[in-house]
Amino acid sequence: MELIDETPDLKKQRHGCVTAWLVIMIIFNSIATLIYFFESDLILRNLPKYVTYTSLVLLGSFGIINVISAILLLKWIKLGFWGFIISGVCVYAINVNNGMGVFQPLSGILGVLVLYGILQIKQKETSAWSNLD
Repeated sequence: MELIDETPDLKKQRHGCVTAWLVIMIIFNSIATLIYFFESDLILRNLPKYVTYTSLVLLGSFGIINVISAILLLKWIKLGFWGFIISGVCVYAINVNNGMGVFQPLSGILGVLVLYGILQIKQKETSAWSNLD
């Protein structure tokens, strides 16, 4: 005798604001990455002399990690959030190393906190955060 599971298939859902935020993160990180890789000379001309081309390549690489992380979150994979944390900490370190001071580069870390807050928005009594695998 075969047991039949009569529980309805619970499909994961996220609030529209969460989806919109992740899409915006993909768009803006993609644009920033393209600028870091293809307009690095323009950036270097407008920044202090202690910023190096290597720093821009690293920042562009972390932009790619951010895009991948946002896509992972769209696919309900919690690893994407950890990617944002690692990227935020590394970008902070690069910016401090480039002489930006300690407080100005904190915007990247603040972005991770905002992301965590947005992932707490509930859709039908469940947050996107609790739906992540």
